[in-house]
Amino acid sequence: MSEFINNAFRCIGTGRLSLALRKEYINELRYIQRTIGFEYIRGHGLFSDDIGIYQEREENGKYIIEYNFNYLDQIMDSFKALNIKPFLELDFMPKKLASGKETVFYWEGNITPPKNNNEWVKLVQNTLKHLLKRYGNDVLEWPIEIWNEPNLTNFWKNADKQAYFNFFEETFNAIKKVNKHLKVGGPAICGVKDEEWLQDFISFCESEKLDIDFVTRHFYTVNVVPTEGHYRYPNLRKLKDSLKELEKSRKIIDRSKYKNLPMYITEFNTSYSPDAPLHDTVHNAAYTADMLSKLGDTSELYSYWTFGDVFEEKGIPFTNFYGGFGLLAEHSICKPTYWTFYFYNQLYQYLVEKTDNWIITKNGDGEYTGIIWNYKNEEGYGQDINVSIPQVNGKYSLVLEKVDEKHGNPLLIWHGLGEPASLTKEEVKVLKNSAVPEITAKMVSNLKNAKIKVCPDSVEYFKMKKICGSQDTGYSYSKLI
Repeated sequence: MSEFINNAFRCIGTGRLSLALRKEYINELRYIQRTIGFEYIRGHGLFSDDIGIYQEREENGKYIIEYNFNYLDQIMDSFKALNIKPFLELDFMPKKLASGKETVFYWEGNITPPKNNNEWVKLVQNTLKHLLKRYGNDVLEWPIEIWNEPNLTNFWKNADKQAYFNFFEETFNAIKKVNKHLKVGGPAICGVKDEEWLQDFISFCESEKLDIDFVTRHFYTVNVVPTEGHYRYPNLRKLKDSLKELEKSRKIIDRSKYKNLPMYITEFNTSYSPDAPLHDTVHNAAYTADMLSKLGDTSELYSYWTFGDVFEEKGIPFTNFYGGFGLLAEHSICKPTYWTFYFYNQLYQYLVEKTDNWIITKNGDGEYTGIIWNYKNEEGYGQDINVSIPQVNGKYSLVLEKVDEKHGNPLLIWHGLGEPASLTKEEVKVLKNSAVPEITAKMVSNLKNAKIKVCPDSVEYFKMKKICGSQDTGYSYSKLI
């Protein structure tokens, strides 16, 4: 019996790091860590001005450079308290160190190279030295990624490939001089010219003899669509077609001297934009369940983007359900995709069966857990599927948890409430009460030829646990019904 390798919880994405100074953000992350638990967290803007590490001041006609780690320490301390480690993403450029004024996002992350490479190197090295001093050798376990999506013009000026490669080399060498055991990788590309960029990046690292520790890329499964008001309504591509991108990336790595080096997907989701109501739907939850079953075939880490909806790349959201990336809506309301991850977290160690619609696992005591997903196709059509569950001898409890259009779907209830932009306490309570699966449980004996019927756009979890012993003396449930 093979072991089921479940990497769904190795990393989770977040918005820019400075959001971790907000109460709502910490409340959502605390909930995620308490109920699911991720190993790493990755976010943008470590060096952006809202964290304020890089400082310049003028004194007697000279510019003096200083480093302010106050906010950084608060953020990292919060992560440590919540038992999650940072996956460090080195960006964006401090404005006073930037070579240009080009920015991205509402919060203006500067996307230009440094005007002074030596000062950039000092910034990186002093930040890492500070972290090592404060947190010790734990920092050696924190992966470090150099920049974000440099193959896009809105993240790296002109998407200048050679400029990025040179920048990567200088930053990589600077990090290794601090401590050769620090883990460093890149290039954090998305799906635009990804084969060309990855092949050229690998070739560059080979030629410059850079002993990178891992390779990173991103993965989204929709095409570009125009906005309608504040929103986008993309259609999902066939997952098997999209997965070919990852298979090609894996082959490019394995044809090089870096064969078998870990490939990390440091961002993945359905839509790439935080204004797609798709993210809030059961359809998204079922499709993501399918992704989680397959991403481990090529990648050792895959980080869902993001854990919560405290997120402001396009500005301050107008409503509680605005198509944000998060597993949680504001007020820690669980979206359907939250339950996809929650269910995966309940799976046992050993793999019994894996198909395009379900995974069944087993523990050493002969008990079973499983996830079943079913989603409508690209044209919006779907049909029920019937899944055979394991045959067992003896007495078991069979627990079923279902998320579908009518269960675990607070978006439907929010719509029924009139789509309020600002929620009252009572509305928050109603939405939280609605954001749970339908749960059924029954005792079964010597189960054979049993099936679970699953409708389109739904995710179901089941658990079969042995019942040992007998009920209390004199208790008879049958007399109550």
